[in-house]
Amino acid sequence: MPDVSITRYDVRPDMGRHLVLDPRSLAYRRRYTGTPIHPTEWAPKVPVLDQQNLIAQGIHTSQLADGVDDVDALGSCTGNAATVAISVLHTAGSLATAGLDVTDPAAAEAWAIGLYSDATHRDQWHDDAWPTVDCGSSGLGVAKALRQRGLIDQYGHATTAEELCMLLQTGPVLAGLPWYAAWMEPVGQHALLDEIPDWQSSEIAGGHEVCVTALEHVAYLPTGGLDYERTILRARNSWSTSWGDSGSFRFSLALYQAVRGQADLIQPRLDSLR
Repeated sequence: MPDVSITRYDVRPDMGRHLVLDPRSLAYRRRYTGTPIHPTEWAPKVPVLDQQNLIAQGIHTSQLADGVDDVDALGSCTGNAATVAISVLHTAGSLATAGLDVTDPAAAEAWAIGLYSDATHRDQWHDDAWPTVDCGSSGLGVAKALRQRGLIDQYGHATTAEELCMLLQTGPVLAGLPWYAAWMEPVGQHALLDEIPDWQSSEIAGGHEVCVTALEHVAYLPTGGLDYERTILRARNSWSTSWGDSGSFRFSLALYQAVRGQADLIQPRLDSLR
């Protein structure tokens, strides 16, 4: 086992991401080459997912796996975020072949829970896995699960704001973030997480994985570098369409810079179809 860096967060029914950094991943870092950055948007084929209210959606975890009771929520955010990402990369037909029905939100959520389970087994740095323990997982673990399933060819990493923007030119990006308590409430249409008062002084509620699907606005400084405060990204969450802007939220590169020490960015790639 390599000397990985692990930051564990409390696993909650609405979030369950841990920060796992493998030094070998740096070999797959996609460094910013200075290429122009443009606004871009990727449209997920899967509906907005909800890792909460499972029973109301008709999802019974006792029917998904042996030895578990029905629960109303799982810390399956990594599986949910990765499901959003691969729904961009594949056709509806190839997703159906993989068992992912993008026309049915409940079926898609159940599929994402299965992917979360795979990710917990790929995270070999801990002894637990779902089923039966809702132990959380990592962006690295779910990327490995996607590759194990043959749904991606590879995955690349970014460690800077510029690299994140560069990756978004070619596809969506999984973002693992420390999730602050002030961000729990819906931020409303068009609002930024940045605009929530005193978010920096609120406690970290846990670790959360989301899928960045758009670089909505790109701004540059007079010196030529990216203007972090005015460069805006949009990400898809997995807390239903009633949260945020129909299930999504926005944040600036400045916010990413502020939490970068506890964040990780991974892009699942399917280069064989490009």
